[in-house]
Amino acid sequence: MAAQQAYAPYSHFRVGAAVLGKDGIYTGANVENASLGLSLCAERSALAAAVVNGDRSIRGIAVACIDAHETSCTPCGACRQWIQELAPKAEILIGQREQVLTAGDLLPRPFSLKPTG
Repeated sequence: MAAQQAYAPYSHFRVGAAVLGKDGIYTGANVENASLGLSLCAERSALAAAVVNGDRSIRGIAVACIDAHETSCTPCGACRQWIQELAPKAEILIGQREQVLTAGDLLPRPFSLKPTG
């Protein structure tokens, strides 16, 4: 489980993510920093791993937190923006929830450099 690899000495909130791309599965975990704003979330870590490996056809994202109630384990705003840009068509599973979410469910009005409508 990716969350077990997290570095979370400040929040003690270990999160793991797995991204399913065309070419494989990429995992990530949150990595904190004493300056909390410089911390890296699991979702962005896993998405970055996919991109670095040249896989930009993201079909699915799974997120799990092993230290919190599952209903509080949703991607932060920055991760939602990354998901919208890098995996807009991915199916998203969070914790033990049975509901499949989309990027639009998480961030209905995203920032974009592309003109709309």
